[in-house]
Amino acid sequence: MASAPSETPAVPRPVQLKIVIAGPFGVGKTTLVGVASEIAALTTEETLTQAGAVVDDLTGVRSKTTTTVGIDFGRLTLRAADPTHPGVVLFLIGAPGQDRFRALWNELTCGAIGVLVLADTRRIDASFDVLDRVETRGLPYAVAVNEFDDSPTHTLQQIRTALDLAPRTPLTLCDARDRASTRDALITLVEHIKEQVLSS
Repeated sequence: MASAPSETPAVPRPVQLKIVIAGPFGVGKTTLVGVASEIAALTTEETLTQAGAVVDDLTGVRSKTTTTVGIDFGRLTLRAADPTHPGVVLFLIGAPGQDRFRALWNELTCGAIGVLVLADTRRIDASFDVLDRVETRGLPYAVAVNEFDDSPTHTLQQIRTALDLAPRTPLTLCDARDRASTRDALITLVEHIKEQVLSS
């Protein structure tokens, strides 16, 4: 007599979240996506040309030689401490920072659950336009200050005041070249999104 087949319990799939990495031109978005991603990141970087100098402001980033002309894409899986939890998969979308790509903004943020805004204290005012776009879109966001080697030193409270951030907006320091640092910044955003969802 044949025995009945045993039923294997369904393995829950990881929660999938689309995260946009935004920030002004030259702030380190492509670097962050490439470093954080567990797969080979897709980038659309092209060499800066003399013709582009007319439309791309290189103030504060004179050493920059390439620029994103489309999007960057990467993926990061965050495993839960609880082994029964499937974890979270972040799809990272790096948005171009130049004003000429502003028309892509609504398309890139469509379906996104949150935005990690990279800021640069060497040119803090360059972040205002990006923050305005994120707030207008109504997406939860966190701000990560990318620490360049020549960045001036400020306290987080000084940076928060300079950026006019609400007290509830997460603000953290980040080195876009360091995997652990980029991961921590992304976790800060995910935790903020979770808090907002639970409180709504």
